[in-house]
Amino acid sequence: MLGAALIVFREVLEAALVIGILAAATRSTPGRGAWLAAGLVLGLIGSVLFALGTDLIANLANGIGQELFNAIVLGVAVLMLAWHNIWIASHGKQLAAEARSVGDAVRAGKLARRVLLGVVAVAVLREGAETVLFLYGIAVSGQTSTKAMLAGGALGLAGGASVGWLLYAGLLRIPLRWFFATTATLVLFLAAGMASQAVGFLIQANLLPSLVEPLWDTSTVLSNDSILGVLLHGLIGYVARPAGMQVLCYVVVLLAILTGMRWAKRLPHPA
Repeated sequence: MLGAALIVFREVLEAALVIGILAAATRSTPGRGAWLAAGLVLGLIGSVLFALGTDLIANLANGIGQELFNAIVLGVAVLMLAWHNIWIASHGKQLAAEARSVGDAVRAGKLARRVLLGVVAVAVLREGAETVLFLYGIAVSGQTSTKAMLAGGALGLAGGASVGWLLYAGLLRIPLRWFFATTATLVLFLAAGMASQAVGFLIQANLLPSLVEPLWDTSTVLSNDSILGVLLHGLIGYVARPAGMQVLCYVVVLLAILTGMRWAKRLPHPA
């Protein structure tokens, strides 16, 4: 549930920031609300179509083995989470600046108002598609019920939209870097946990060695089914009886994404 809430919160907040910046920059532009709303609707429709396509692919992929398919989905989700964290680390400020620049150009009459539709639609579609993929990865891990995932998604949606609106209204003065630094850290551990789960599926399919199984056993202290165990699994991918290969993959992915984020922050960016 918490993993779903985190993912949806971050994606919704990013889309809300783009919409909020455009709305603020074009506040005096007649009819801008209709174009922003139309872009939001188109982006949501595109996200729904993407979700339906993902479900269709899942049904067609049953022939390759459920464990293998689950591992592939989780692997893709890990790659996208890694790319997301690294890209935001290097382009977050640039993204906001570009949205503000588009809004200013529309207000000044240099760009047509319909450009707002396209920018908003692409932003919502991008974040919506990523959300669908990430939630699908959480679902195939088998550790979160559909009800809990939907509840987490609803919580993340409400939180992301609320924070986005508060920032737009000027009622929230907390620097955005705090939000994104915190969620980036949580997403980092979530990605490592998903990678570990993907390796677990590949071990079940006899496609990877387990090395040592289990590497440790903390089930008597903190079982996977306990409240705290479920909480930690959702946040950092905790498993009471992990295989050695799972732990190795967890550490490698964690260090790889962290290194990529630090490297991206040092890159020079155009003003």
